[in-house]
Amino acid sequence: MLIAIDTSTDIASLALARDGRIIAELTWRCGQNHTVELYPALDFLLKKSGLDIRCAQSVAVAIGPGSFNGLRVGVSAAKGLAFSLQIPLVGISTLEAAAYEHAETGWPVCAVQNAGRDEIAVAVYQKKPRQGWTRLSAEHLTTPATLAVELKERTIFCGEFEASTAAQFKRLFKTRAVIPPPAGQLRRAAFLAELGLRRLEDGICDNAASLQPIYLRRPPITERKKP
Repeated sequence: MLIAIDTSTDIASLALARDGRIIAELTWRCGQNHTVELYPALDFLLKKSGLDIRCAQSVAVAIGPGSFNGLRVGVSAAKGLAFSLQIPLVGISTLEAAAYEHAETGWPVCAVQNAGRDEIAVAVYQKKPRQGWTRLSAEHLTTPATLAVELKERTIFCGEFEASTAAQFKRLFKTRAVIPPPAGQLRRAAFLAELGLRRLEDGICDNAASLQPIYLRRPPITERKKP
């Protein structure tokens, strides 16, 4: 059994996979309550599935970008499971997990996340006939206007972003912007689990001791107020 954990943002998600299939999933808005809600939610999901946590054979975790506290909770929980159960750990970009839902379209998929300060965090992926699922652009901070210069093809925009950002995409990209309905923008741990299973099949896993979240910007508390 693989356990997938995503606490990157206010939307948290868990999934269980066994024998290459998703057998249970739970996605909910937890706000800033990741610490108090994650383990009860995981316990609920295991009990509903009739499984024991000791059945876990691997764990996949979303490593960001996202909220500092949320990422710390999810990554710490995944590391704890990996160490205590002596199982492999796979860290996967939160943006990749959001984009993977739309892989089969064959179009470029730009996963977007609000980053504040009039910026957005993005990464671009595409499933190509020969290369398969490929990252075209690594996680970085940008603006819709800059993105419009960089992306020339018709592109799916998914992830967590404001209605005002969606309006900018439509204005800047016109017919090149494909924006799924709200249900199609929801980040789900089932796709994180599928990515985790693929990497484990390829023999790829991370060092539980050294795995770190992806922070595209330092937390405000660490930034100097004066030069």
